[in-house]
Amino acid sequence: MKVLLVEDERGLAETIRRGLVAEGFLVDVEYNGAEGLHRGCTHTYDAIVLDIMLPGLNGYDVCKQLRAGHVWTPILMLSAKDGEFDQVDAFDLGADDYLTKPFSFPLLVARLHALMRRGAPKRPTVLAAGDLTLDPAARVATRGGEAVELTPREFGLLYFLLRHRGDVVSKSEILEAVWDSFYDGDDNVVEVYIGYLRKKIDQPFGKRSIQTVRGAGYRLAAGGG
Repeated sequence: MKVLLVEDERGLAETIRRGLVAEGFLVDVEYNGAEGLHRGCTHTYDAIVLDIMLPGLNGYDVCKQLRAGHVWTPILMLSAKDGEFDQVDAFDLGADDYLTKPFSFPLLVARLHALMRRGAPKRPTVLAAGDLTLDPAARVATRGGEAVELTPREFGLLYFLLRHRGDVVSKSEILEAVWDSFYDGDDNVVEVYIGYLRKKIDQPFGKRSIQTVRGAGYRLAAGGG
């Protein structure tokens, strides 16, 4: 299991490196965004741990350029920033997971194992289900060619549903991906935002793309409803 760690705080980078090596990982370390991008593009890894605040290129730019270069290695982003928009930005650009500093090392290891189990499926630049499309880089959603205005949270939710189109996803999976793994509020917030999305991408167009699967969660129809 080979990991690329891109972290400019050398003390923290060495602590993470030693911990991962002790867990059986092979670890390469880079301390700035440009070098991290180069190594991520030219070497094969099972996962990339990528800090956001980096000299040269920041983590957002590194992630965006990796995905633009069709590098689909799972990316776990690290940041001292914990705002919801920061996390949504990371996911919109192609990150797979997000941890806020300071974090539990066992949690980091668990997240990496989870990412590696999922593998690195190819993700097209524009996601689509029938005539419903979403361009993460441009932050544009359309239905039948017509632009649909979404809030950052709605955008993140639609992105997650489109990534898993055709599959049933639970409320807990949605909360962890779109909100925060540490969110401890009412999970009914998912129902509320599903309702918001339906009013924007389905009802005005006579569609029923977001389906409720009783007792299991939700599914976005692969054909767009």
